[in-house]
Amino acid sequence: MHIAVLTMKVSLPGCASLKEKRQRMGGLHERFGRNPSVAVCESADHDRLEASEWSFVVTGTSSLQVESLCSEIEDKLQRTVDGRVLDVVREML
Repeated sequence: MHIAVLTMKVSLPGCASLKEKRQRMGGLHERFGRNPSVAVCESADHDRLEASEWSFVVTGTSSLQVESLCSEIEDKLQRTVDGRVLDVVREML
């Protein structure tokens, strides 16, 4: 079993409410949480309107599979979120 923790920090300039923040983040929990190999949560900046940090725990039978899934999550998040990714940290456990 191989495990990675992927943490992504996103800037949401001009965000005016928590409702708008949820809309701009585009349902990450529902989108990525459906995959049985991924656990996802908003891990910081819960009450900050102009920032959000999300963590993904990714599991797989090989490190290549885990790395591939992490890359897929990064790409989808950068394409679909109405904000700017500031930082990406990938930690293999």
